[in-house]
Amino acid sequence: MGASGSGKSTWAAAGYRADEIVSSDALRGVVGSGPHDLDASADAFDLLERIVAARLGRGLTTVVDTLGLDGARRTAWRAAAREAGLPAVVVVLDTPPELCRSRNRERDRPAPAPVVTTQLRTVRDVGTALDLEGWDVIHRVEATGRAPEDAAPPVRDLRSQAPEERRSSQGLRFVLQVSRFPWGEDPATWLSGVATAADDAGFAGLAVMDHLIQIPQVGRAWEPIPEPWVTLGLLAGLDTRLELGTLVTPVTFRPAGVTAKAAATLDALTGGRAFVGLGAGWWEREHAAYGLPFPPPADRLDAVEAAIETMRALWASGTRAHDGARVSLPETTSYPRPAHDVPIVLGGSGDRTMRIAARLADAVNLPSALGTLDHKLPILREHAEAAGREVTVTVLDLPVVGRDRDDTWARVERLRGSTPAGHYLRRTNAGVPAQQRVRYAELAERGVDTVFLAVGDLDGADDLERLAPLLD
Repeated sequence: MGASGSGKSTWAAAGYRADEIVSSDALRGVVGSGPHDLDASADAFDLLERIVAARLGRGLTTVVDTLGLDGARRTAWRAAAREAGLPAVVVVLDTPPELCRSRNRERDRPAPAPVVTTQLRTVRDVGTALDLEGWDVIHRVEATGRAPEDAAPPVRDLRSQAPEERRSSQGLRFVLQVSRFPWGEDPATWLSGVATAADDAGFAGLAVMDHLIQIPQVGRAWEPIPEPWVTLGLLAGLDTRLELGTLVTPVTFRPAGVTAKAAATLDALTGGRAFVGLGAGWWEREHAAYGLPFPPPADRLDAVEAAIETMRALWASGTRAHDGARVSLPETTSYPRPAHDVPIVLGGSGDRTMRIAARLADAVNLPSALGTLDHKLPILREHAEAAGREVTVTVLDLPVVGRDRDDTWARVERLRGSTPAGHYLRRTNAGVPAQQRVRYAELAERGVDTVFLAVGDLDGADDLERLAPLLD
């Protein structure tokens, strides 16, 4: 895709055989008086489409050398590649406008200047939306006017790009879970500030709860608890490296296909930084308040298994029908595709939940209490061994973290309510960062990979400073 003079034909010829390239200009020369005979365009494109269809039908690499600015044609070519089982690739020639105009002027039959200006504007506008069109690979070529190399540069496969790995010196990844939102009169600024500060502090990601009413473990029912996927969409627009997702989305809130669509869109927008925390749901009150069914536990866990299968099917390549162990879908047309394999983190520590995680999920989220882990981890590993898989262990940690001893005790007093101070201190592992790191070393020794960190008194961006030492 590129304007006249952007270098599309030169780039294609540098990396592909002439027989692999189907050029609209060349075909104008076949059916018309020359490559710039615009009167022959209709016949040329008719021939081009027939050649593309024939090559794809044989599973052959096909390079379509044309402007690429017609959205309907792009959609049809992408669909045809998918139907043929081939990767759908778009190459964008990001050539400086003046260079395009200069090359165009040097041609025997230059395109009119206003036409080139319109093409350049269209390339710019369409280029920003390509990530949402569902291409398997998007490759942008920065043309400088220099002679091309002997071979075309390697393409950038969005599905192979993993976020930068961020781990503490203890080998743990930390994801900030934001569970309360004291955002005052400017919610967007508060959220953006917290996310940016978390990124600067070294957190690997940020998660939000998926609840319809603020839960009593965190706050009062009338305190804000935003819809998570809308919230994550806002955070996706920030210049951070944070992985983004939910901890966790109940299968009872939305059809699994809708969650799959939301996660795939988030992954496309962030270049492969989305994850899905999934659970069976537990709070009947919010279901009743919003008119949602709340089936028995066994049925909800059945729904978890079906949800994972549905999401995997919709994230896979192609649009074919899916007839699986739990789910049948007449088609799997879901674009944009995720930019990478979206991890599914299953929340819960019950035996069946751990069996589902061992068979179907990428990770399981357990409580961080060492005694609980010592009991649950052997069971989880036994299930994983039986399934012939490995499952990543993550924990949800809810500590009270103070800057020093006095600050820690002040926070305990403010947060404990009617709970005796000593009991609350032990339950929340209240302490300064150095004390928390002793505990985190024990988590790492037990094979924990990621800590979802949620503090009950996160007031805003400035408050991330006291948590930063945990990530060293």
